[in-house]
Amino acid sequence: MADDMGTFRVDIQIENPIRPGERRFLPSVLVDTGAELSWVPTAVLESLGVERNNQWRFRQADGTVLERWTGSVFIHLAGKRAADEVVFGEPGDLTLLGAHTLEGFNLRVEPVTKTLVDAGPAPAAAVA
Repeated sequence: MADDMGTFRVDIQIENPIRPGERRFLPSVLVDTGAELSWVPTAVLESLGVERNNQWRFRQADGTVLERWTGSVFIHLAGKRAADEVVFGEPGDLTLLGAHTLEGFNLRVEPVTKTLVDAGPAPAAAVA
């Protein structure tokens, strides 16, 4: 779904790897290649029993620094599943699909059509 600002959104599902089968649907998640990690509302992660693993510090555009917890999940997108570390979003935080998640799915943003597309073959070390 495109909007006037040149951004777009996708629908995803979140699953706790230690409780497979139970998912939460998140509609219209903002794709943000400028965000390192994906951000998911704390209530969603807590409802799935996702554990807090690490505290990260994030610098906002205005220079202020936020601290947030992260946790490990499976993200389902476009018929695929990838393991990822996501941020426990607090009230006022946006729900975002970040660059790390896109790399985990081997997807890139197609700027003209504002869609996610296959990024092509991933680099690999080859035996000579």
